[in-house]
Amino acid sequence: MAGVEQPCYTLINFPTDSEPYNELQLKHDLEKGDIKKKTEALKKAISIILSGDKIPGLLMIIIRFVLPLQDHTIKKLLLIFWEIVPKTTPDGKLMQEMILVCDAYRKDLQHPNEFLRGSTLRFLCKLKEPELLEPLMPAIRACLEHRHSYVRRNAVLAIFTIYRNFEFLIPDAPELIANFLEQEQDMSCKRNAFLMLLHAEQERALSYLSARLDQVHGFGDILQLVIVELIYKVCHANPSERSRFIRTVYGLLNAPSAAVRYEAAGTLVTLSNAPAAIKAAAACYIDLIVKESDNNVKLIVVGRLAALREEGGEAATRALPDLAMDVLRVLASSDLDVRKRTLQLALELVTSSHAEQLVQVLRKEAARAHGADHDDAAKYRQLLVRALHKAAHKFPEVAGSVAPALLELLGDGSEPAAADVMLFLRSALHTFVDLRDQIYQRLLEAVSGIRVGKVARSALWLLAEFADSPARAQAALNALQAVIPDLSGNSDEDKEEKEAAKPDTSAPRQLVTSDGTYATQSAFNLPPPGTTQASSGPALWQALREGESFTAACACSCLAKLALKLPTTRDSTKALHLAAALLAYHKQNAAANTQSGLTADDIEHASICLLAAAAKPAVISSALLGGSRDALAALLQLPDRQLLDDIDKDRESKRTERKVEIETGIQFAALAGGGAAVSHHDIFELSLSKALQGRGSGSGEDRGKLSKVTQLTGFSDPVYAEAIVAVNQYDIVLDVLVVNQTDDTLQNCTVELATLGDLRLVERPAAVVLAPRDFATIKAHVKVASTENGIIFGNIVYEVSGAGLDRGVVVLNDIHIDIVDYIQPAHCVDTDFRQMWAEFEWENKVSVNTNITDLREYLDHLLASTNMKCLTPDKALSGQCGFMAANLYARSIFGEDALANLSIETPLHKPGAPVVGHVRIRAKSQGMALSLGDKINMMHKAPQPKPSNPIPAA
Repeated sequence: MAGVEQPCYTLINFPTDSEPYNELQLKHDLEKGDIKKKTEALKKAISIILSGDKIPGLLMIIIRFVLPLQDHTIKKLLLIFWEIVPKTTPDGKLMQEMILVCDAYRKDLQHPNEFLRGSTLRFLCKLKEPELLEPLMPAIRACLEHRHSYVRRNAVLAIFTIYRNFEFLIPDAPELIANFLEQEQDMSCKRNAFLMLLHAEQERALSYLSARLDQVHGFGDILQLVIVELIYKVCHANPSERSRFIRTVYGLLNAPSAAVRYEAAGTLVTLSNAPAAIKAAAACYIDLIVKESDNNVKLIVVGRLAALREEGGEAATRALPDLAMDVLRVLASSDLDVRKRTLQLALELVTSSHAEQLVQVLRKEAARAHGADHDDAAKYRQLLVRALHKAAHKFPEVAGSVAPALLELLGDGSEPAAADVMLFLRSALHTFVDLRDQIYQRLLEAVSGIRVGKVARSALWLLAEFADSPARAQAALNALQAVIPDLSGNSDEDKEEKEAAKPDTSAPRQLVTSDGTYATQSAFNLPPPGTTQASSGPALWQALREGESFTAACACSCLAKLALKLPTTRDSTKALHLAAALLAYHKQNAAANTQSGLTADDIEHASICLLAAAAKPAVISSALLGGSRDALAALLQLPDRQLLDDIDKDRESKRTERKVEIETGIQFAALAGGGAAVSHHDIFELSLSKALQGRGSGSGEDRGKLSKVTQLTGFSDPVYAEAIVAVNQYDIVLDVLVVNQTDDTLQNCTVELATLGDLRLVERPAAVVLAPRDFATIKAHVKVASTENGIIFGNIVYEVSGAGLDRGVVVLNDIHIDIVDYIQPAHCVDTDFRQMWAEFEWENKVSVNTNITDLREYLDHLLASTNMKCLTPDKALSGQCGFMAANLYARSIFGEDALANLSIETPLHKPGAPVVGHVRIRAKSQGMALSLGDKINMMHKAPQPKPSNPIPAA
C-alpha cells in the first residue's frame, strides 16, 4: 500500500530555503494579491512550515482569502498545506479553525470536477484526526458511485485507510467494498477493492476469487498481481489449498505482464517442490531475462535463478540442468555484469551430458566476440576464457575441445584474455597428459606471434618446462631459432654487412629531402651496429628486443633448460650459444644506455642459468628441471582462485552455519523463579544480554545496538540526546533519542543536522513537543554518494513553553561516519588485481607505526580494522623469514575497488622489536585512498593487541 498512498499532487517546484522572505509581505500577498502572487506566497508559506518556523495568524488568512478560490494549482497547494500544518493545540485538542477547513473538504468531495474529488480523497488518506474525518464519511461513501473511475478507486483507497486506522468510523467497510467489487468493471478500481479485502477480510477476497478462477487470465495485470499475493498467503496459511490454486498460478506464467510472470514463478516454487514446477518457473525466469531490456531486471532475475538452484534441493538438481543451454541465451545481453552472472549460473547448472554442447556454444560466442569492438569486448572475452577454463576443469572430457578454442584467442597476447589463456595452458599441460602433445604443438605454432612480454614469459616457461621428450625439446629449439636471429655476427656475410653498414664518422652526411632542401644527419644519430639486422623479425623477437628486460632473461632461462633436455651435445651447444648471443646483445644495449638493456638482476639471473646448463652438475640440473615441476604441482593443488569470483565467495559465506557452544544455557523469562522482583531482574538481564550480543566482535553487522550508540550531548545539558547510527546500503539512518531533563515543556524541539563530506541530508527531522522529563525518538536519513569518511554535526533547538519566544540551543557532538561501513571484503583474481593496480591513479602510502611484534598478528589486525580481504594464499605467508608481503582487496557498496599492498618486516638485529614497513593503498577515487589511509593511521593510534613474545630460535 505504500506505493499506492503516495500523493499525486506533490510535483510542484517550491522555492529554496535560502530565499529571504518578509512576513508582512507574505501575508499581504495571500490576502490581496492576484492568483499568481497568492500561488507563490502559498508555496513560500509551505516551505517555511516545512523548515520548522511559524507564522502567527497565517491560518485564518488562508481560510478567508485562499480557501474559497477554485484555481486548480491553489487547490493542490492547499492539500499540501493542510497536510503539514499543525491541526491541534498544544494540549492535543482540535483547533476551532479546522471546522471551517472540514467544510471545505466536504465541498471538494462534492465538486463536479473529478480531479479535485480524487485528489481530495487521496489527501484524506494522510489525515490522522478522526474528528475531521467523521463529518466527511457520507461524502466519501457517495464517491463510490461516481461516474469516473479515478474518483471511485481513490474512494476505495480512502475507505481502506480510514477502516485500518479508525475502524469505528466505518465498521461495515468490508461488506461495502465487497458489494462494490461485485458490480465494478474498471480494473484499477477492482484492484484497489480486492487489495482492501485481502488485508481487511481475507475470506471475502477468497470467495470472490474462487468464483472466478477461470476468468483470472483475462484480468488486468494490476489485479493479477494482487491475486498472486492472495494465493501465496492463503496457501502458506493453509497448505491444503495448494491443489486448488496451483493451476491458476501455472496459467499466470504465460501472462502478458512481465511483473505477473515473475511473481507467479516465485509463488509457484513456494507452493510446489515438484521438478515440473521448478522447471516451469525457471523457464519463465529465463524468458524474462531474454526479453526484458532493463539490465537491473536481468540481474535480479538471474540472482533469483541462482537462488532457486540453491534452495530447490534435489528437485532443482534434477530439473534445472536441462535448462543450462537456455540460460546461455542471456549472453545476448550487452551488459558485462549480466553476462558474468549468466556464465557463472550456466557452469553451475551444466552436467557432463551437456558439457560438450556448452563448450561449443562458448566457442561460438568467443568467435563472435573476437570481432566485437564495443567497450567491454576485451573483458567479455576474458570472461569467456575463464568460463572455458572452468568447464575443462570441471569436465576433463571436454578439455580437448577447449584448448584449440583458447589458443585461437591468444593472438599476439595484447588482450587481457591472453594471460588467462596461458593459465589454462599451464593447468592443462600439467593435468591432461593425453592432450599434452596436441596442446604443446599448438603452443609451438602460436609462440612466434606473441608480442607482449608478460604472455611471452609464460609461453617460454611452458615450452621449456613441458619439453619432456627429445622431440619436443628439439621442436622448441627450432621454434626459438626461427624467432631469434643470429646476433653473433661471426660469419663472413655478417662482417661484410657490418662493414657496409658502418657509417663514416669523420663528417656528417648531407641528404636531400622531398622538397629539395638539404638535411644533415650525424653519426651519433645512427642506430648501433647490428640494430638494422635485428629490427625485423617475428613478434616474439620484438618482445625480446624492445620489451621488458626480464622477458629476455626468461628466454635465456628457457634455452638453458632446453640445453639440459636436448639429447645431443651439438643441439645443447646451439641452445647455449643462442642464449649467450641474446645475453650479449642486451648487455651491449645496457652499456649503450638504451631502453631495452637488461638490468643487473636480469643479467645475473640469465648468467647463472647459462653457467648451470653449461656445467651440468647433477644437483643444479635436478633443481632446474624437477624443482619447478614440483612447485607447479603444489600451486595447482591450492584452491583455484583464478576460477572463483565474488559470487562464489558470497555463497560460501551464506552456507556457513552458526555455531553454538555445547550445553549453552537458555533463559526463559516466563519460568523465572521467585517473586516479581526476581522475575523483573531476570528479564532485565536477558534483555541487556541480548542488546550486548556480539558487542566487540569483528564485523560491524554482528555488533549489538549498544555498540553503535553515539552520545550527542552532555548529561548536564537541558536536552540529552544520543543516536544509533545504522548504515543501510546507500543511506545512513540516525535514530536519535531526545530527553527533556527540565521541568518545562519544550515546544518545537528540533534536531538540526548538517553534513560534511559527500553526504546529503534527505529530509529534515520533524519537530516534537516534550513534556517535563519526557523523551521522544526522532529519525533522520542521510544519503551517501561515495565511499569517503564523513561528518554529521548540528544542534538541538527548542522553545520553552510560557517564556515567550525564549529559544534554547544545544550543540551536538560530531558523528564520524566510518569508511569501513561501506566497504566489504571481496575477491578478485591476480590478473585483475595487477591490472587495476596499474590503472588506478590515486596512491596513499602509510608507514606502519605499531607495537605488534608478530607479522601475521599485524596482518590479522589490519584486516579486521579495514574490512579488507587478503588475496595472498596462506602458504605464501607462512614461514619465519622476518618479512611479509601481501595483497589486500575490498569493494564498496557503490562498486568502487580498493587495493592495498602490505610490505612489513621485523628487524633481525632487534629481537622483540615492533613490526616496521608500509601499506600502499591504490583506488580510483582520491577520497577512498585518503579515507583508507586515515583508517589505518587511526588503527595505529587505537589500543592494539598486546605484543606477542617471540619464540627464540633453536
